[in-house]
Amino acid sequence: MQNSVLIIDDEKKLCGLLARIIELEGFQVFQAHSAKEGLKVLKAEDIFVVVSDVKLPDMNGVELVKEIKKVKPFVEVINLTAFGTIQDGVMAMRNGAFDYITKGDDNDRIIPLVYKAMDKARLQYRVSELENRVARKHSFDGILGQSAALKAPVSLARKVAATDTTVLLLGETGTGKEVFAQSIHYESNRKLKPFVAVNCSGFNHEILESELFGHKEGAFTGAVRDKKGLFEEANEGTIFLDEIGEMDLDLQAKLLRVLENQTFIKVGDTQTTKVNVRIIAATNRDLKKEAESGKFRLDLYYRLGVFSIELPPLSQRKADILTIAAHYIKEFAAKVNRPDFTIDAGCAELLMKYPWKGNIRELKNVMERMVILSDSSLLTADLLPYEFHIAPAEGNSMLMEVMEKQHILKVLNYTRGNKTETAKLLGIGLTTLYRKMEEFGLEK
Repeated sequence: MQNSVLIIDDEKKLCGLLARIIELEGFQVFQAHSAKEGLKVLKAEDIFVVVSDVKLPDMNGVELVKEIKKVKPFVEVINLTAFGTIQDGVMAMRNGAFDYITKGDDNDRIIPLVYKAMDKARLQYRVSELENRVARKHSFDGILGQSAALKAPVSLARKVAATDTTVLLLGETGTGKEVFAQSIHYESNRKLKPFVAVNCSGFNHEILESELFGHKEGAFTGAVRDKKGLFEEANEGTIFLDEIGEMDLDLQAKLLRVLENQTFIKVGDTQTTKVNVRIIAATNRDLKKEAESGKFRLDLYYRLGVFSIELPPLSQRKADILTIAAHYIKEFAAKVNRPDFTIDAGCAELLMKYPWKGNIRELKNVMERMVILSDSSLLTADLLPYEFHIAPAEGNSMLMEVMEKQHILKVLNYTRGNKTETAKLLGIGLTTLYRKMEEFGLEK
């Protein structure tokens, strides 16, 4: 109940009187007559505001503020005193008190203060709950699968999460490197600070430098104002540099400086900017070979590779395939507001046999297409893309073509002939779709 107030005062009559006044405003009120008793009530009940006397038999009420904040940081505390001093007032506010007032002189202030403190505590509680939900979602417990191949990297990631060590995540595209990066961040001491992700292959050299480090007004054409870079946005948190192997050599030198002393120079600036950022990088390349061939800085490789974690491809996690599939099916069913689906035995068998070259990302896309195309709650093998049926028909190219044609027709019917949407659902380019339609004699 988010309207509960705890009053802590060893003067029982005054405590009861104040409780009655606050109860008349519609608040639920609890009473305690010592700091120890108050902390016990705080832990047991959904308290949002504490009104505490400064002079308590077992603890100074000003010091009690710190103990209350340790138990429930969102709770707001109003300190009451018979003889207020500036020093106690300042200390109470430093310890996190909402306000510090004198008994008797400020009776008319109590109720308005309780309302204001309650509003602030509720807001802080909602923010705290949101942060906790995000942390739970991105924790290691949220990583799907229990296969032996997955346990080793999860164990390594858990161990390194509590440190500030730079981490390099290795593995094929689609193996969940960003998910691991998020889990490391949200299990670290930086979890309440920003997590910023950037794909280094998504920008050219000039744009990536500006995105990462920011720029000063006039640094280049179009730089009409100062801009913060992603390293500044991630200050005190974590920055995830995906596809680090695609970064230009000149830019790698600038990144090396950040790793060495947490400083950089913005584009067009002459002054250094200092940050406190943890770096997690990822690549699907063999960076050591890239460095030995001169395509990647060897010194940067060694700085990034202080703690490397290799993520297994989905082909090595056969035991996790149906678990991951079920998770995404449930997610997509909720998006289209349909009841949950089940996978029939034939479909499950094909999912287990498929090589999954695109790893988890490919599995996720296939599940989305199946949910969209299904007319019932049972997901059957005929909803799978034609390539899932190739192995049994190997050597029979005519049968393969028939299956591919039927699959394209099914998707075209679903999209009501929308070629762009059809190509997207099939996972092919629009020109490829037109070529296939021409080959199979399908109407354009």
